[in-house]
Parts: sequence; structure tokens; C-alpha cells
Amino acid sequence: MTAKNLFNHLIFSPATESNTPARAAFSDSGILPHVFFSKRDSNPTIRTRRRRKTESSGTRERAKAPRRRREPTGGGTPPPRPPAGGGGGWSQPPRPPRPTGSGGGVKLSPKVTVALVVLLVIVFACSALFNMLFGGNNSNPAQQSAAAYPTATFAANSDSSPSLPTPTAVPFQPPAASDSVAGQTWTVMLYQDADDKVLEKDIYVDLNEAERVGSSDRLNIVAQIDRYRAGYRGDGNWADAKRFFVTQDDDLAHINSQVVQDLGEVSMADGQSLVDFVTWAMDTFPADKYVLILSDHGMGWPGGWTDPDPRSTAPAETPLAQVLGDQLYLNELDDALGEIRRRSGIDKFELIGMDACLMAHLEVFDALAPHARYAVASQETEPALGWAYTGFLQALKDNPDMDGAQLSRLIVDSYIQDDQRIVDDAARADLVGRGSSLDGLFGLFGAPSAEQVAQQMERGVTLSAVDLSAIPAVVASVNNLAVAISGENQKTVAQARSYAQSYTNIFGDSVPASYLDLGNFAELLKQESRSSEVSAAADSVLTSISRAVIAEKHGSKKSGSNGISIYFPNSQLYAAPAAGAQSYTAIANRFATDSLWDDFLAFHYTGRKFSATARDLAVPETGSAVTAPGAGKIQVSPLRVSDTTAAPGRPITLSADVQGENVGYIKLFVGFYDQASNSIFMADTDFLESRDTREIDGVYYPDWGNGDKFTVEFNWEPLMFAIDNGSQSAIAMFSPETYGASAENAVYTVDGIYTYGDGGEEMRYARLYFTDGVLTNVFGFTGENGTGAPREIIPASGDSFTVLEKWMDLDSQGRVKKIATQLGETLTFNDRTFEWKELDAAVGDYIVGFIIEDLDGNKTEVYRQVSVE
Repeated sequence: MTAKNLFNHLIFSPATESNTPARAAFSDSGILPHVFFSKRDSNPTIRTRRRRKTESSGTRERAKAPRRRREPTGGGTPPPRPPAGGGGGWSQPPRPPRPTGSGGGVKLSPKVTVALVVLLVIVFACSALFNMLFGGNNSNPAQQSAAAYPTATFAANSDSSPSLPTPTAVPFQPPAASDSVAGQTWTVMLYQDADDKVLEKDIYVDLNEAERVGSSDRLNIVAQIDRYRAGYRGDGNWADAKRFFVTQDDDLAHINSQVVQDLGEVSMADGQSLVDFVTWAMDTFPADKYVLILSDHGMGWPGGWTDPDPRSTAPAETPLAQVLGDQLYLNELDDALGEIRRRSGIDKFELIGMDACLMAHLEVFDALAPHARYAVASQETEPALGWAYTGFLQALKDNPDMDGAQLSRLIVDSYIQDDQRIVDDAARADLVGRGSSLDGLFGLFGAPSAEQVAQQMERGVTLSAVDLSAIPAVVASVNNLAVAISGENQKTVAQARSYAQSYTNIFGDSVPASYLDLGNFAELLKQESRSSEVSAAADSVLTSISRAVIAEKHGSKKSGSNGISIYFPNSQLYAAPAAGAQSYTAIANRFATDSLWDDFLAFHYTGRKFSATARDLAVPETGSAVTAPGAGKIQVSPLRVSDTTAAPGRPITLSADVQGENVGYIKLFVGFYDQASNSIFMADTDFLESRDTREIDGVYYPDWGNGDKFTVEFNWEPLMFAIDNGSQSAIAMFSPETYGASAENAVYTVDGIYTYGDGGEEMRYARLYFTDGVLTNVFGFTGENGTGAPREIIPASGDSFTVLEKWMDLDSQGRVKKIATQLGETLTFNDRTFEWKELDAAVGDYIVGFIIEDLDGNKTEVYRQVSVE
């Protein structure tokens, strides 16, 4: 469904009182030519509350009226752009002084309210990545054939050396050959792409953790690490790539192992770099079993491992690569691993680990299955800590006669709990010291114990150990499920897609999350479907997952995680060449060839039929229309208000009649009108609670019924919210991220610009995560607007966060002409963690209303103009 098509699902809400339902029919230009009214019927009323609980009493501060600053005309020097390690950059206008003044008293034109029916469509399009995904002439996946984007192949198909800088030889005596040592031997290879500000220190500490174990006569630990320029300044602040033979040393601040080769600057995003390192390590440190662990940003089925220095000049081979830029894409990784095995003559790696975010996809495990016996990866983003290298490497050193299954389980079992930055008193003090987002969670109780820190950091983690020999059976069970659910009502499938446990969305918050837990998705299908065939196929998927996943860990925030994820985009993502069939079947090529999942996605969104024996890549034909089974055709009456004026302690009631299928979420929206700039500040949004909440495998979601008409009613207390650090506060819109089992478990986010206080890289697009009013995590992204690969940032004292405000700029007719971002207030990290703070809303004029979201992520809105005094 294109952006223009979405206009046909939006709702008109006139500024005058009305009790009559209305439906708007838009032309492609977005102009409202007709409004249809029908008689209001009696229907049940759901008196709802916002998910974020607010204080019922007490004196609040009054919020200052937000002000829109216009961008200056003419020249000027733009602020610095963050490194584009994987995707586009961002730019912001210079930050002029904030104007002062009280809230406006002039009423909005009725045209303003009419114009707001296009609000969410424009918000949808404000994401830079969304524009790249959906823009141009490629909005339909059929407009370019799969042949236009062939699968990338590894560049080196001969025994010739890769085109890499000539390494500087360092005097080094390799250890004794394995045949002179009694017992099984191992070589563990750490491919550590730390050429990034966010994770450089964390990966460098991981290498120090490996040093606490060091090599032995039966265990060789070797590493290739590429550091970042102007990032972490510790241990000499060198910024190129080096290879180390890791020897025992207890110092977590300095690498004291011998440098075997000094490579200069290399691209760790290049598959040839991986081939060169691994084949060198195998030749230099031969062993019975080989382990390869890759560390950096991960993005799921697209791959990961970006490196901004040096930048690649290779042409992008898929639409997604045109958007994200150079990285180690999954098909390139597959080819590189095959080349390593061909050159070295090994049958398989004993284990391949991915110390990176979001990599525990079925698509990824299927790509690894020919190359390794076991794999370890995470479904969700990983904490900045990474893996507990000292814990599992020490166990391997103590017992080198173990196999890959035992080692895989040790990696999962030791994750977080045995990390040296937690168990080491000095390292833990640095981790949760002054300025850390963790510090405020424990500050009232003195220095936290290792157990306390581990419990806090484990709440949102996942990690899976997988027997790769069992992955073909998982793929076969997914194929059976694909055939079974192709005969199911696709609205039922869309519901399972919408509510299944999901993970951080690399495509930004403008579209629903698309990385789903495969097991939880199967459980939801069993619950919602009446088909015995679907139920049996879902059971088969669950059984095959339980056999493949030999160890799994997930925190309380990630209930419903079973160890393996799968990609299930909504219709907008599927229709985009960069996220749809052209890119997916090329990058996750092995899985698309082995499975029927790409065939099912094509059926689900275009009706393209497939057979149980199909193995061709499923790219819709030219002219195929993309439909959305999860779309709701939702109708909403004009918003009714009990009064047009609200005040602190004097709420007003908002109500509207809702009818339509596939209602997924209903949200509150509040916008403040700045008369001087003719712009609306997006001030507040939140989940509204349904009468019934459903649960499957620990995942909770609202139940709004089966399409019957109902009235939603909400008492709106005029509030705004701010981030507070004890000495500073900044007004911000807290966006609902996860519904949660209760209000205390719901997750909210604020987007902004993170600035490091150490004088290194100045800015990075970042997102704050709040639960129960307290900051729990900070994530930076390689792209803009929360797109690209995520990675946790541990704030240090002196670092700062600048809120990104969103404004709707209106034209003279009151129509929304663009959504703009503006730098808001800046908060500095100190010894108190950030919290959210309730404020009485500023005096002025507002737009308030409901956003009804269907199971495909389409939004229907209804608004009214009110004032606050």
C-alpha cells in the first residue's frame, strides 16, 4: 500500500461539535472533497486509561509553551555529521537562542483541524530511511526484477591474495604445532570490528577480558581488532587494525599481548578482510577445532559489520545496499565462509559466534549451517558489555576436550552474569559510576553488587546457542507452516504478525517491528486459528525449534523469546525494494532458496500462489498490487468532547465511535499550537488500554474485539512530560514502544542527539528507553531517525542528550506541509539517572484525539481543537 492509498483510510474531524460518524474520501492530492455521515447507533462504551500511569494528586510545575524556531535562510556552516558506518547521516540547523513567552490565546482555524487528518501519513514519511525505502519510482516490488539485483558473490574466487594492505611483520614465534601436543586443540579467532565510537571501548575491553585467560598449549586465542579514530582514548589511542596472539594478563585497561601483525587501516566490512584473517590464523595456529567470533553492529538478515574507514567504492548490488551503504551483508558472509573452507580444507568450523545485535535469525542460521556445527547469536540488541569472554574462554582452557555444544552452552550461561565489567569490583565501579544510566538505579543503596547489576542488565537480553545440523528441520517445518497458513484467513496471520514478540526495528519506528520470534508467532497462530492443519504445523515448528536451540537465555522484558527470529514485514516494508523481495531474496539468498517463506510473503501480500515444492526466488511480477490483509478499513466518528476548555485538575472527556476490523492499538495524541510560527508541537502520545488484555507465552497485547462497533472514551488531563536529571529538565514526547504486561512494564522512547563529552565524535542519533518512569537504556544508531544498526551506549559524566522535537508546519490554509525536527533542550548526564516528569500542560491551544492503528500499521486519526487555561 502506497502513501497515497493510505489517505483513503483517514478520518475527518470537524472543529464543531457533532455526534455523527464521518468518513473522509481523499483524492491522491490529499484534498478532502467529500465527507459522508451516518446515524449514530448505540454501542458499548469502553472507558479507557492511558498506559503510562500519572499522578492523581499533587502540585505539578507548569510547562513552558514550546516554540518553533524557523531555520535561518542563506548560508552557514551545518553541524558535523556522524560517521555513516551503515546508512545515511543527518543534519540539523544551527541552534539559535530559545524564544520566551507564554502560551498563545488565538484559536486555530478550522482548516488546521481538517489538515490534521494527514498527520500520521506525513509523520510516516518523515523518516529518512522511510523516504529512501518508499521514495522514487520503486514503490512496488514488481517494478524491478530479481535479475536486476543478482546475489553478490565473493570477489576472490581463486587462491590469489585478497587486495588488502601489506601487513607489517612483527617478530613472532608461533606456538608448537598441534601434532606435538597431547589432546584436542582449539584456535579461537576474534574478528573485532571496533571502528565505531559507540562500541570501540566495549570491544576493546572484550579483548582485555580474553587476555585474562590467554592462550595455552591446547588453546590459541588470536584477534584482529580495528579501532576508531578520535574515539576511546585508552591504551595509546591507536586507530588502525592489528593482529594479536592473546596471552594471559589481568589488566583490563591495556592490551599487553604481542602484536603479530600491524595491518594499517583495513575495511572490516569487506568479506576479503575476514577471509584473509581467518586463513592466516588457521595457517599460523593450526588446531583440531576452530571457533570464529565476529563482533560489531548487527542488523539481522541484512548482516552488519560496518566500517567507515576506509569507505568502500564498490557498487551497491541491492536496493538495501543503496540505502545502507557498505557492510558485510549476509550473502557476502556466506560466500566468505565458503571461501575460507575451500582454502583451508576444513570441513566446518566448530562454532561461529556473533557478538552483535539481532543476528539470531533463521535466515542467518541457515546461511551458517553449511559452514559450522554450532552458532551463538542474539535475537535482540545486546548490552554494551558484549559477551563474557573470560568466563567461557577460561572454561575452554580448563577443559579443551569439550565440544562445540558444551562451549555454546557456556557462552549463553556466562552471558552478563560472568562479565568482568560486572564481577570485577573496579570494572563494575567504572561501569555504573558517576554519569552512567545504571548509576541512578542503585544510587540510593550505595555501590551495587555484581548480582544487582547483572539482574538489571539481564532484563532485556536474549542469547541463543543453536545446533546448526538441526536448522534444515526448522526450515522444513517453516515450509509446512507456510503451506498451512496460505489456506488460513490472512487476517488471522496478520494478527499473529502484529502481536508476536518482536525486536528492535532497524527500519525505524515509522513502520511496525518486523523481526518476530518464530516460536511465539507459531503459538499465536495456534491460539487464533481454528485449523487443525495450522495447529499441527505450528506444533512442528515449536518442536523443531526446541531441538535446534540447545541453550537460550532471555530477560523478563523479552518473554516469548524462544531463540530464533524470522523476518515478517508489514505491507509498506514488503512493497519497498530496499526491504522487500528484491533485497531479501538476494541478501538472505540461501534461506530464500531453501525455504518457502519468501513464497508465503509474496502470497500474503500479492496473492501470488505457490506450491509445496517451489524453490524459485519469489519476487512479485511486474504490476502486482501489494495488499494488506491486516488493514482494517476502520471508520471513526468525529471526536466528541465534554468541554472545549481544560485546565489542571479539570479534565475533559474525549469520545468517538470506532468500527472496523483488525484494530490493533488505539493511542492518544496531543499537539500544542504555536500561533507565531503556525506550527503544531507533537507533545504527547500513549497507548490506551483496552477492556481486555490477552497473553501468549508472556507477551501481552490489547484486545479491541472482532470488528463490532464500540465507543472509546477517555478523560484527558492536560499534561506534558519532561526528562529530568535532578538539575535540568527538557520537554519531550515519550513514544510508546512496548505495551507490556502492565503499566510498569510498558516501554517508552525519546529520540535525540547524543553528544560525547570527551571531545571525540560530537554527535550521534540516539534513543532513550524508559520503563516505569526511569531511564533504562541508551541506544545509538548507525543511521538517522532511529534506523540502521543499534548499539547500547553507557553514558559517562559530561555526555549530553539533546531532545529532538517534532513539529508540524502548516501552510496558510492550515494544511500540514511538512514534519520538521528541531533541536530542543539539552540534558547532561550526571550522578542521577534520567526520569520522566509530569507537568501541567502550558496555556494555549491544542489538538487532541485518537489514533487507531490496524494490524498492518495503518493509522486512522480523529482530532478536535481544545484550549488549556
